[in-house]
Amino acid sequence: MNSRERFLETMRYGSPDRVPYFEEGIRREVLREWRKQGLPKDADIAQLFPSDQREVIEVDLEPRPKFNKWPRSRSDLKELFRRLLPYARGRLPRGWAKKIRRWKDRDYPLMLRIHRGFFLSMGVYDWRRFSELMDLLIDDPEFVREAMKIQGEFAAGLAERVLKDVVVDAALFSEPIGGNYGPLISPQMYEEMVLRSYEPVLDVLHKYKIETIVLVTYANARALIPSMLKWGFNCLWACEVNIDAMDYRELRREFGRDLRLIGGIDLDSLRRDKEAVRREVEEKVPPLVADGGYVPLADGRVRADVPFENYVYYRKLLEQITRA
Repeated sequence: MNSRERFLETMRYGSPDRVPYFEEGIRREVLREWRKQGLPKDADIAQLFPSDQREVIEVDLEPRPKFNKWPRSRSDLKELFRRLLPYARGRLPRGWAKKIRRWKDRDYPLMLRIHRGFFLSMGVYDWRRFSELMDLLIDDPEFVREAMKIQGEFAAGLAERVLKDVVVDAALFSEPIGGNYGPLISPQMYEEMVLRSYEPVLDVLHKYKIETIVLVTYANARALIPSMLKWGFNCLWACEVNIDAMDYRELRREFGRDLRLIGGIDLDSLRRDKEAVRREVEEKVPPLVADGGYVPLADGRVRADVPFENYVYYRKLLEQITRA
């Protein structure tokens, strides 16, 4: 099987030749540190640790021009709408026509990142705006609802623009909405303010028969999972999680095959020792792979504090277990 067939077969609970191997990319500073620990200077990391190729279409989801001060009242909504035009120039990646031709005969999964979630869509890039937004949720929830509606309609128009040209294999929504103890807004508010605003985007995705709709979450978003399933998401990719609250084995037991899973391997185990790596991989990966709908991956991007020896052991063990 090629990488695309393997991914689609996995997400369909079919019979892939093996599960996909994803990698989020090894940064240069990590490679520099690993060379001090024995990685040959001229080594090609992609040859040493081969992964299934995948590509993500990154459209421009920012208001153009950018806001110096983000909207905070309903009188600002016309300006927000004006800066979020899906058919404006520059929204699609450069060289779009060439990319369309290249993607037509691809043998790897292509994903579309189509929404940045609640906080980034509302301009939360610092503590001041976060505090302001929390006040707005209490003092003017209708403004927040309307602003998210504009964002949702913008994302839907942009999705339509992409999908009329390209067949994609998954859609990604980011949701950096949680802390270690849970999401920063309640499930009820999340449905009313956020998921309802996604309806136009989800309608476009369903129109173009996108099978895998992924919510990429951070920290502890467990309380939101019933809501995400209710509104049509069918895959969770949890990053930098509270590993006790977001144990993928428990999530599969609770939500069954309605919830496909990407990730789930505690990155902290790679920072410790080989025994910690062995326990983490051997206890979690085999039952999830056997049940299907699962792509094993560390729950965060590898950093320089992960010893090279541990990473080598992790990748070899993962390959051995998944092939078996």
